[in-house]
Amino acid sequence: MPQSKPQSTQAKTHYTILGLTPWANERQIRQAYRELSKLYHPDTTQLNPEVAVEQFRLINAAYGTLTNPERRSLYDRSIQFTQIATAPIPDSIVASDRPLRYDSGLPSERPLSGGEMFALLILAFTFFACLVLVFLVGLVRGDQLLPLSL
Repeated sequence: MPQSKPQSTQAKTHYTILGLTPWANERQIRQAYRELSKLYHPDTTQLNPEVAVEQFRLINAAYGTLTNPERRSLYDRSIQFTQIATAPIPDSIVASDRPLRYDSGLPSERPLSGGEMFALLILAFTFFACLVLVFLVGLVRGDQLLPLSL
């Protein structure tokens, strides 16, 4: 029996630990990690502490590897995963006028978060405040805004 347990742990990939497919994007990885870490965190779970600590360690290791692009690429190569489609392309797709597009699973565009919007608002406010300050300093010093035409 002890021999079968290491084999089953070795058969588990970081993707299966988080309950994902290898095509999962960053958002899906983050969401799966949050759900599983809430479930298995040793301080908050009702599970056996030894089981919870071991599972939480596996979840953290998987998340650490899959969120780092370099380590994820190395890991994907180590499990012999490639994102290149190897299935034959149906004739209906080949005959269509649309260009073929391979989806890597990573988001190309995403909406800005609330924190990012707030940072942009602060940057815009700072920019306009600097312009007003330059204008006021120029007026106080007596500088001319526009050259006098003769």
